Amino acid sequence: MPAFLHPFAAPFVPPWFLQNGLAMTLYTSLVANRSWQRGFTLGPITYQDHIFKGYGEVPIFGRWAVPDRAKGTIIATYGITGSLDDQWQLEILSRKAYHRGYGIVVFDWRAHGKTGELSPTLTSDGIYEGHDYVALAAQAKALGCAPPFWFMGYSLSGQLALWGAKAAMQRSPEIGLEPGEVGGVAVVCPSLDSNRSLKYLTQGPLRSQLEKAISRELKRLAQRLYQAHPAHFDLAAIDRANNIWGFDHELVIARLGFASVEDYYAASSPLPFMADLTIPTLILYAADDPMFSPEIIPDLQNIDAANPTLDLVLTNHGGHVGYYSSSAGQRQAGDSDPWWAWNRALDWVERVGGSTQTKT
Repeated sequence: MPAFLHPFAAPFVPPWFLQNGLAMTLYTSLVANRSWQRGFTLGPITYQDHIFKGYGEVPIFGRWAVPDRAKGTIIATYGITGSLDDQWQLEILSRKAYHRGYGIVVFDWRAHGKTGELSPTLTSDGIYEGHDYVALAAQAKALGCAPPFWFMGYSLSGQLALWGAKAAMQRSPEIGLEPGEVGGVAVVCPSLDSNRSLKYLTQGPLRSQLEKAISRELKRLAQRLYQAHPAHFDLAAIDRANNIWGFDHELVIARLGFASVEDYYAASSPLPFMADLTIPTLILYAADDPMFSPEIIPDLQNIDAANPTLDLVLTNHGGHVGYYSSSAGQRQAGDSDPWWAWNRALDWVERVGGSTQTKT
């Protein structure tokens, strides 16, 4: 499949040994996570902790920081499991954005990290988290964070951020945001169609091992929620939740009013509404992502072609939130480090933030 690059996006050139999506995914998750700070010259950010109020008054734990003369604010969270204390990809994005002059708001999304300690509210894969992004933007503005606000995410949080774009289109004036104060959404390897991708992920021995690893982390998440809120969770249901589908079947769908996991996935997947987005949106997507069904790609390309507010950068390689660039690729892109996707995402933010033009 040929790459599909916009003029602003330098080609992604991986090292020769990472020209396979699964290899790239495993390398970034198992090797780069321990070595990313070597040669990374941007220092850590001094954050302030804050408990925001998400949609439905759900408490959302976050951290924020504002540089001098901020050009705007990035609001971001992480993927399916983890917490703010262990998300190195989010830390790379945050440091890069802050040192480019952007304020930062990062948060533990529903059921994760300190947010999970504050509330037993479970995930909704974007249905409510999209509104959380907008609520956080309004409250960050009140704290002194500068608009425009840019919603960002990767993997499952890419799905959440896309729901944030939908929610921003529907925002009420009373929330405290003016038109145009949500500048756009930039996502890396977002989950777009959960039914097709989960079926694909569970087929084949190598991909199924990725699913099992995620399932173990989801069970740990459920157990931590039980420890924090024992009256709200059934240990027997947690014991039965032995895979991704089981987690949603046993713990999530009944609380959200869905009859089946399949109905829930259909309702929470962003692909169906992306043709209607009117907020500038960047999607960085790898054709060899081992987590997502390749059947999604033609649909994504068709939606992009029909919607002038979408910028799709489809690469042949990159894996799942990998995009670890070779030395030659770094020179070609003019990057000082291997984190191609975050460099391109922030280039796009600066480009769109300085222009109201859409693609032709």
